[in-house]
Amino acid sequence: MDWLAAVDGYCERLGPEYWAEPWNAVTNLAFVIAAAVMWPRSAGLGRAMCVVLAVIGVGSWLFHTHANRLTGLMDVLPILVFILLYVFAASRDMLGLKGWQAALCVLAFFPYAAATVPLWGMVPGLGSSAGYAPVPVLILFYAWLMRRQPDTARGLALGAGILVVSLTFRTLDEPLCGNVPMGTHFLWHVLNAVMLGWMIEVYRRHRLAASGARG
Repeated sequence: MDWLAAVDGYCERLGPEYWAEPWNAVTNLAFVIAAAVMWPRSAGLGRAMCVVLAVIGVGSWLFHTHANRLTGLMDVLPILVFILLYVFAASRDMLGLKGWQAALCVLAFFPYAAATVPLWGMVPGLGSSAGYAPVPVLILFYAWLMRRQPDTARGLALGAGILVVSLTFRTLDEPLCGNVPMGTHFLWHVLNAVMLGWMIEVYRRHRLAASGARG
């Protein structure tokens, strides 16, 4: 496989130039800004999430400026790391599981994704967004598990809702290309940054509430 082979997967890109996707590139600053906002508000795993959130912005920036298979990997791997880190944190600190049990939940994400992504791939028009579709469903499942703590449950559900809207803009990038030359992928970045920052905030608030209950 040629890892440096050029990739052209978005409406905005019309050539191989560095600034061929200006909106898709610049909007990655939203991830860095969200990480910077949440860093002083967070601690422990929350701060680890902030670091990964900033790396998501850097990886996506590289992909939308140097569009090839290698930078594509740099784009998606930090997103996967964030998902796995959040699954661990939510399982341990929201559901109250032991560390090893939370780690099993992390491992369970892989067969879950392997089983459900092909099903989402059958949805007409969803395209490559099928790879992300299992995530809001998983967040809603955690929200349901947390239903006895309504503030946390509502926060998770809101995060899932933002992600669904974000995925909608990602999916519409190519279909609307003829009418929206810049595409809609940049809105995926902006809304994802908001959503991921919010998910860190939901985790932070839950931890604070749990500490207050114990105190």
